[in-house]
Amino acid sequence: MYFSSNRNLLYILLFILVITNLFTGGFNLIEILLTFPGVLIALTFHEFAHAFVADKLGDDTPRSQGRLNLNPFSHLDPFGFIILLFAHVGWGKPVQINPRNFNSKYSLSAAEAMVAVAGPIMNLILAIVFGLIYCAIIKFAPSVLFLLGGAVNIILQYIIIVNIGLGVFNLIPLPPLDGSKILMHFLPYNAKRWFEEHTQIFYIVFLIIWITPIAGYIISPVINSIMKGILSLGNLIFQIY
Repeated sequence: MYFSSNRNLLYILLFILVITNLFTGGFNLIEILLTFPGVLIALTFHEFAHAFVADKLGDDTPRSQGRLNLNPFSHLDPFGFIILLFAHVGWGKPVQINPRNFNSKYSLSAAEAMVAVAGPIMNLILAIVFGLIYCAIIKFAPSVLFLLGGAVNIILQYIIIVNIGLGVFNLIPLPPLDGSKILMHFLPYNAKRWFEEHTQIFYIVFLIIWITPIAGYIISPVINSIMKGILSLGNLIFQIY
């Protein structure tokens, strides 16, 4: 996700969402602790994927800024991390790129689209990997899921759900989400120019979707469908039932 402007507004929204959760019963310390590993993994790998693809396309900016690693401290934005814990929609520290460094074999929009889509793809890959791990544990060592009073079971499910959610949400074609960069590559010139000229309007649309239940209505059915698909794949591979 790319947040290059309006950060003060985002911080205000963060404060409002956190306070709202505190006073409406949305604050659940146990749930936050169980969600923590999923959020940490999802954001770290998401931003690393952006940096890795940019580096492979010829831009050494992420490398020079120390982003080509899986150290969470290199990729976490404190505010984005907190809001993902509380509101289940957040972001990591944006990966900075210099489009002039990209390989000339790719157009600028194509290179930016590849960097953008890398994050969501990484999240969906992680969801599949942990989904298969979860199914393998059910098949071969079900007792593991009940360790720490069943916490392992919940943590694994949250890892899968958070990765699916972060990946799907970022594919919404609105700035500052990754989906807007992907969409820009496929738009004809006039449409692309119109989109760029009305970025602020689309940004407002994004904020409305983000701070209202609309986001949940949009992505929850998709998350549930992908989750069922992953578990069905695991069942097919490991013959759980």
